Amino acid sequence: MANTFPMFLLSLCLFSQFFLAKCSIPLSPALYVFGDSIVDSGNNDFLNTSAKANYKPYGIDFPAGPTGRFTNGNTFADFLAQYLGLPFVPPYLGLSKAQKSKTITGMNYASGSAGVLRKSGKIVGMNLELQKQIEFFQATVNHYLPKNFKNKEELSQYLSKSIFVVEIGINDYLANYLLPTYYNSSHLYSPKQFSGILLKKLKKGLQDIYNLGARKFLVFNIGPIGCTPALVYSQNITSGCAENLNQLVSLYNEGLPNMLQELTASLNGSTFVLGEFYQASYDLNQNPYKYGFTNRSSCCVVNSATSQCLQDVSPCKDRAKHIYWDGFHPTQHANYVFATGCFLGTTQCTPLNILELTQKH
Repeated sequence: MANTFPMFLLSLCLFSQFFLAKCSIPLSPALYVFGDSIVDSGNNDFLNTSAKANYKPYGIDFPAGPTGRFTNGNTFADFLAQYLGLPFVPPYLGLSKAQKSKTITGMNYASGSAGVLRKSGKIVGMNLELQKQIEFFQATVNHYLPKNFKNKEELSQYLSKSIFVVEIGINDYLANYLLPTYYNSSHLYSPKQFSGILLKKLKKGLQDIYNLGARKFLVFNIGPIGCTPALVYSQNITSGCAENLNQLVSLYNEGLPNMLQELTASLNGSTFVLGEFYQASYDLNQNPYKYGFTNRSSCCVVNSATSQCLQDVSPCKDRAKHIYWDGFHPTQHANYVFATGCFLGTTQCTPLNILELTQKH
């Protein structure tokens, strides 16, 4: 439908979306989200883990309050849903079987502390690693979605027009490779070898999602972990970022574009958009004033052991001036800056922005 949408109506629709109003005609039928705490909308609330964000001050700027989102308000995925004219994507684990059977605007399988590898992040408790998230999507496609479509062809058309966001990988470093006391990966593999293992595993996961019907992908690289308040503090950095840590994830990021190009070439009808989270976030950290930010420290008061917000302790008041909400996660305003650039811009999501992706056959 978006392909025949008159441009003036599209502009009007987008204008309304940017002011948080709903567009009557969605630009995509659904948004499906895979990943970690950057985009988790509440799945970890239902898991036995200490990686939870279901308490104040998390959600202080979100209409429903604390929901399990690891920020003060909207995640990147929330803004993307709004721009597409869709409702917020609900967490898969928070839906009953009846609700899953009726939900056709997308689901969120993301899980705080989750990684590409099964063991990553498990030090803090359960999470839904990428393979588990894909298994839940498989259940969605095979069991729940068919109830809403006349036949397989109609379901296939729906899936082919939907947007699939995959934002994962940071915990394979933060909560695996960089914890040699608990994980042996850094003893077994060089940084280059480890990045290759992650990319190979991610490639298999993306192929699996494609085989279930997905065609339009937005896949993120890993952000500059050395710029996060938690690691700046732990590395005793007085200014700038811990570049040795940034270099570690850069090995993975350097291999991701080629891998996505290989998939585009080999998977018929697929389009893979690269979410350039690293460069956009790094620039935000190096030139905060350019984007209207003035502070790179955590907005909330964090637990020094977990770098998550202390419960019921008031956060900073100038939240729109902070890049980071807690020790690791962006504020709502940082999410907004990146989501807007990815949706309409030319550098943060390539070779297409998300608006262009919705219009691609």
